[in-house]
Amino acid sequence: MQKSELAKTVFCEGCNCCQAVVLAFAEEIGTDKEMLAHLASSFGAGMGGLQEVCGAVTGMFMVLGAKYGYGHPVSQQEKTEHAARIREAAEAFKEKFGSLICRELKFGDRDRDFCATLVQYATELTEAFSAK
Repeated sequence: MQKSELAKTVFCEGCNCCQAVVLAFAEEIGTDKEMLAHLASSFGAGMGGLQEVCGAVTGMFMVLGAKYGYGHPVSQQEKTEHAARIREAAEAFKEKFGSLICRELKFGDRDRDFCATLVQYATELTEAFSAK
């Protein structure tokens, strides 16, 4: 099963949007699924239900950080390169859906089914940025 389909399935089974994205990459990033689920649990529905940054986007950032992020201490160049990667991924998501903000994405009658689409796309973007 492709990661994007796995993320959508996990989301539809009850995980939050952030958990769904990060869990799709658990094996690839070498982290225990239970630990990832706990780490990502605070970011669903736009950060604890605050409807701020979309949890699927946050999950994408978490995976990219796990794969390409930096520890301490690092050079300014490493920080700059990683920040650029994150901004590029954010822009690609925003270009498709018009926003990174949960409450703006879910306006009107958009529901959990729409969020499943966001989860799927954020996972696809994460895969695309992982291939770079």
